[in-house]
Amino acid sequence: MNLFKRWLVILAAVFLAAWIVPGIHVSGQGWTTYAIMAAVLALLNATLLPILKTLSCGFIVLTLGLFSLVLNAGMFMLSSNIAQSWFGAGYHVDGFLPALLGSIIVSIATMLFANDRSSRKRDRDDD
Repeated sequence: MNLFKRWLVILAAVFLAAWIVPGIHVSGQGWTTYAIMAAVLALLNATLLPILKTLSCGFIVLTLGLFSLVLNAGMFMLSSNIAQSWFGAGYHVDGFLPALLGSIIVSIATMLFANDRSSRKRDRDDD
């Protein structure tokens, strides 16, 4: 259930990013495009992003964490390209700045809504 909840939050955040950021364009099948983009982004964030953060931890420390934004923007652009070329989804990101803004929107939404607060509350109550 947590995976489905996380995917729904990413789906809503990808929709919000496309609605707010001027450099993100959506064409095609409507919600199917957002669902494909959210699934690809969730898969890349779960598999490739931890590997890249581990390999670039020196840059992340050197830039006080700002390089994580660059990695997130790269994941956003990569997931857009994969969704377009492999699945034919019409989710297009024009460049780095729209990808950066879109990834910030997705990160904030995931941080706010996809975390399981009920398990944290139970853990605190057990102490």
